[in-house]
Amino acid sequence: MRFGLLVPNFGEYCGSVRNLIELAVECESLDWEGLFLFDHIHYTIGEVVPMVDPWVALAAIAVKTERIRLGTLVTPLPRRRPWKLARETVSIDHLSGGRLILGVGLGDAVDVEFESFGEDTDNNIRAAKLDEGLETLVRMWSGERFNYQGRYVTARNVQFLPRSLQTPRIPIWVAGRWPKQAPFRRAARWDGAFPLGPARGSTLKPDELRKVSDFIQSQRTITERYDIVATSGADGHLENEDTLLAYADAGATWWMQDMRRWCNSRRELMAQVRRGPQKL
Repeated sequence: MRFGLLVPNFGEYCGSVRNLIELAVECESLDWEGLFLFDHIHYTIGEVVPMVDPWVALAAIAVKTERIRLGTLVTPLPRRRPWKLARETVSIDHLSGGRLILGVGLGDAVDVEFESFGEDTDNNIRAAKLDEGLETLVRMWSGERFNYQGRYVTARNVQFLPRSLQTPRIPIWVAGRWPKQAPFRRAARWDGAFPLGPARGSTLKPDELRKVSDFIQSQRTITERYDIVATSGADGHLENEDTLLAYADAGATWWMQDMRRWCNSRRELMAQVRRGPQKL
């Protein structure tokens, strides 16, 4: 199992690109294996907080690091233009030397991040936009000319170069809230899953994660490596070795330490990072 940090793109400390660069460099020096940013645009924690664009931050981090995997958990593709995201992701994939992973989902905080801007809030519409966006995105990554006509996404006689550095594509992890099965049928078609609990900020216990893993395997028809991400959740609790082993046994290939609890304090956040990953 690999160990990474799940870092908010907001807060008194994390709401600064320079601070996120500092954090990423420290992360890499301590043998963490990944750093993944939230992709919020108007998130609030009871009040308005400083926030940065995660793609600008990831580009800067890519220049200052050499080893750690980078990405978002998760990008709400239903409120993004796939062609714009294609340019951002391929640029960072090349800049990082092929270290980018794209996490996607329907998006959270629907009231402030969708409704506030007149975006669709209906889950079925957002799910359709997610699927169409993914299909368009991977064709743009391919470097080949194509046409696509969906209900919500159109691309006519389009070719994007350069193609993604990673082959066959930039890995895609799909988030979902268990026990809903539809997100994990979708996730089974891609490269990884980020299973969460039914309520915002909730996570899954090892036995629940095993059910997700078993369900995804029942839906897959290919045998390539597949990632399943477990996380500490909003309270940032640190698991002991036995619990981490239980997550690994249940199918988790990544453990993400959620850092949102400390996003306002450099001292407290760095203290957690400097504990280092608990290698198994």
